[in-house]
Amino acid sequence: MRFGPVPRIEAGGAILVHSIGLADGRLRKGRVLTSADLAALAAAGVDEVIVARLDPGDLGEDAAAAAVAATLAPDAPGLSVQAPFTGRVNLYAETAGILRVDAAAVARLNGVDEAITLATLPDLARVQARDMVATVKILPYAVPATSVAAARATVAGPVLAIHPPLGGDATLIATRIAGMKDSVVDKGLAAVRTRLAALGVAVVEEVVVPHALAPLTQAVRGARGGMVLILGGSATQDRGDIGPAAVGASGGRLVRFGMPVDPGNLLFLGDLAGRAVVGLPGCVRSPALNGADWVLERLACGVPVGAADIAAMGVGGLLKEIPTRPQPRGAPASLPGRPVVEVLLLAAGSARRMRGTDKLMERVGDEPLLRRAARAAQGAQVARVHVVLDRTDGARAGALAGLGLGIVANPQAGEGMASSIRAGMARLGPATDAVILGFADMPEVGPGHYDRLIAAFSPEDGREIARAVTQAGLPGHPVLFGRRYFENLAALTGDRGAREIVAEAGERLVDVPTEGEGAVIDLDTPEAWAAWRAAQAATV
Repeated sequence: MRFGPVPRIEAGGAILVHSIGLADGRLRKGRVLTSADLAALAAAGVDEVIVARLDPGDLGEDAAAAAVAATLAPDAPGLSVQAPFTGRVNLYAETAGILRVDAAAVARLNGVDEAITLATLPDLARVQARDMVATVKILPYAVPATSVAAARATVAGPVLAIHPPLGGDATLIATRIAGMKDSVVDKGLAAVRTRLAALGVAVVEEVVVPHALAPLTQAVRGARGGMVLILGGSATQDRGDIGPAAVGASGGRLVRFGMPVDPGNLLFLGDLAGRAVVGLPGCVRSPALNGADWVLERLACGVPVGAADIAAMGVGGLLKEIPTRPQPRGAPASLPGRPVVEVLLLAAGSARRMRGTDKLMERVGDEPLLRRAARAAQGAQVARVHVVLDRTDGARAGALAGLGLGIVANPQAGEGMASSIRAGMARLGPATDAVILGFADMPEVGPGHYDRLIAAFSPEDGREIARAVTQAGLPGHPVLFGRRYFENLAALTGDRGAREIVAEAGERLVDVPTEGEGAVIDLDTPEAWAAWRAAQAATV
């Protein structure tokens, strides 16, 4: 890759390295400079710019990031891979569970070329659905394709995997010492129930017995749950204490007494004919994170726990002062979760310019354009697709049958596009972070257009509206709007759609290059359809 300052007149087609402020806006870094951009720079008196150009054999940052990310978890259940943007691809958990990371493979990959980086959560981290678990970042604007191939070659198998909770059940046994208040026993049982519920483990029975070997042994031997949990009225002090001894007396074996995690040191782990027996430390009476959480969550997710596994918990096992301890089951605060995005596909127009035929019912391949457009939106990483029609009967509604869409009727469609946006906004879920406005008459918009917008959306970085543009920078659709703009969208009037919101967005707007010319191809007239079909036939 060639990198450095060049005269403005030689910068066409190169990548702008640093953002440049202009009188009427800003050219963002990473933009491929067009002739219009060069004219704007000339008008601003800019004679030299720092740019990057790809050499033969280079891969652009997005292509390189996507290629590396594709090797990390091919077809792995429970993980989703975001579209690339600015050389970054994020990977998210699709379900709660335990993340396994091949740390050696991560180190090998990161050692291939300093321009190619992979960062992950720690191995055996507890994750929730939508948590970011890893990110691939290409640091410069391009890297040699040979480096990407070498990085991919370091990966012999899946680097990342999610082990979801398996369900199952447990017997919860509490022991009571003389003089112990009922409230102390009840508080301990409730705290453990809460932990198990968060892991999807049902409590099939609760048993309270005196803190003595014989009654505890009887309770362990008769336990019906897939796991047996013992919450002692007094802390276990030795392998020969009552809790571990009861495991042996019940026909089981003690796997490990104690753990190098604080709080949680006095946990013990046993095995009873293949069932885990966990002696819980007294700190489980508090909701704060402790060593028992690490053991229970692995058991609940089918991740083996043995003596060596517990011994390895010492690094990172000092939990007393870590920031996440008050919220043991929360997502890492430093990594944003995957945004919840819904789509409003606008399809309530009258198609008057088609002179008697319905453009949305024109065939594209073997299906009507409307159905094709809806399936394209559904194929993206979105939570829900709503299609706004003028009514819920008729040919358009029939073309969408069986797709599981949210159908929104807009009886005020004659008022203009804004009425359809208002109708659709009223259907968004309360947890929605962003909405994408799409048009049903754009045959070349595919799932990748939507995914690229989602990848670009980052309120933390000031990118709150993401607009699809062509590779040449021509603005088009669809357009994503973050929650900041929901109120504005819900108050629109007339037939101008959301143009004024986009025009006033300033630095919160990011233009997102998308494949081909699909972002600007809409088919409103018979002539447009004829020209498009001719162009399609010529490429076959």
